Amino acid sequence: MDRRTKHVGHHLGYIEGVHSVLDFGERVTAGLLLIVASPLLLIIATAVRVRLGAPVTFDQVRIGYREQAFVMHKFRTMTDARDSEGRLLSAEQRITPFGRWLRKTSLDELPELWNVLRGEMSFVGPRPLLPDYLPHYTDEQRQRHNVKPGITGLAQIEGRSLLRWEEKLAKDVWYVQNKSILLDANILFRTARAVITRKGTESVGTASRPPGMRPPEGGFGE
Repeated sequence: MDRRTKHVGHHLGYIEGVHSVLDFGERVTAGLLLIVASPLLLIIATAVRVRLGAPVTFDQVRIGYREQAFVMHKFRTMTDARDSEGRLLSAEQRITPFGRWLRKTSLDELPELWNVLRGEMSFVGPRPLLPDYLPHYTDEQRQRHNVKPGITGLAQIEGRSLLRWEEKLAKDVWYVQNKSILLDANILFRTARAVITRKGTESVGTASRPPGMRPPEGGFGE
């Protein structure tokens, strides 16, 4: 093994070590936040149970790091209302005022801390999308799966549902290629500011999707 190869090996090992430490730190932080926020989580869960019924969480399979599937958890914001033929109504018809408030305050996202604790998600990263989207990615767009998906991300603070499919994925790829601690800190700060000012909250039923892809019954969910 020559000196250059040995140096590259040490460098890659150092980077992997740093990533392991950061990942462990995130999981510990998520665990502490779950403990601190447990009274709030209980209050919200009780309110969802009373206003929307059971279950209190919306659990859906999403695609994460290295295109591995996992179950993402959020508080429910919609009813299961159906038409006379048993088909789910549109997302706009099923969301309640209470559910809309949960979304505007981003409190519906709190159960995702469990996903961070389990190592399936990160605080910052591309939002995890549905398995149905996988065949529609280009090779470049697939780079979004080279990092863990996040509770918040660059696309969420720079347009959210207003972005077209290609624009959203371009921001995801840019994030992956430029990921750093400073960038994550900036995204977290801008996310907190957006939540406090209630700016940029996502509209119901307007999630961007691949061109030509029809939404499933009842829309794309929570």
